[in-house]
Amino acid sequence: MSECAECKVYRCCQGENFPSNCPVTCESVTLSKAFDCYHTEDLEIARVAAAVEMEGHGGWPRIREIMEFAERLGYRRIGLAFCVGLREEARICTKIFESNGFEVSSAICKTGSVEKKAIGVSNQLSSVKFEAMCNPIAQAALLEEAGCQLHIILGLCVGHDTLYFKHAKVPVTVLAVKDRVLAHNPLGAIYASHFYGNKLKEAIKKKD
Repeated sequence: MSECAECKVYRCCQGENFPSNCPVTCESVTLSKAFDCYHTEDLEIARVAAAVEMEGHGGWPRIREIMEFAERLGYRRIGLAFCVGLREEARICTKIFESNGFEVSSAICKTGSVEKKAIGVSNQLSSVKFEAMCNPIAQAALLEEAGCQLHIILGLCVGHDTLYFKHAKVPVTVLAVKDRVLAHNPLGAIYASHFYGNKLKEAIKKKD
């Protein structure tokens, strides 16, 4: 079982003196099989990703990293799957991508206008008469139909992004994730663990 988060030395970054419980030492077969994937169509994506990471490290914001990644792979048609709560951000992103020569198709999370009741979810917690479900599978289908070569997720909810990744048939990357409490910066809860850590523990205890 891989437990890299518990490691104190990270010898994998240095290439030598691996601990006995390091996957390099005890999971060599699995790692070898995984590396074989780089000898497929994934090789060029891996090469470009490594180059972008090296060149932009500490200097490029993520939106530029995405554009550099897309440009170097020859992806000109970008699909933007966004949350209705980030619709203004989606408009700005579209303008940025287009000003850099990309074609952009976009799909909002509520596309299809399907009521939540259709999947067995009542809206008893809401005061509105009609509450549309988020529809990530349809978002992925629309952007695929539009011929997008790279899909970008902008603020989809937990779980909805899971379905998007599952159903997308082309490469997908993430520009931003949803966190309504922390201005879409989920790591804020980690960095402020002296406050949020206790709240998270309390929430788990209450569930138990």
